[in-house]
Amino acid sequence: MRNLIFSVIVSALMLSGTMVFAEEPELNISPKNHPNLAAAQKLSRQAYNKIVAAQKANERELGGHAQKAKELLEQVNEELKLAAQAANKNKEK
Repeated sequence: MRNLIFSVIVSALMLSGTMVFAEEPELNISPKNHPNLAAAQKLSRQAYNKIVAAQKANERELGGHAQKAKELLEQVNEELKLAAQAANKNKEK
């Protein structure tokens, strides 16, 4: 029983630490050069912020799924940025 309580406390601390360090995805794609990618990035950021609001409203009792969704949206943001960079390189050729 003592180990179970310790595990729950450690898990809660790790989860709260992750949430503190998670940052809202950046908007770093030029809407002038890549309007669709910039719009997608903006929407992913809005989704991220809605998840944050859901976590606050539900006191983070979402089974870790909301946190996973935020992590995936951070990956989406990075992939969109890489897509814009790839398009820029191909345009230079």
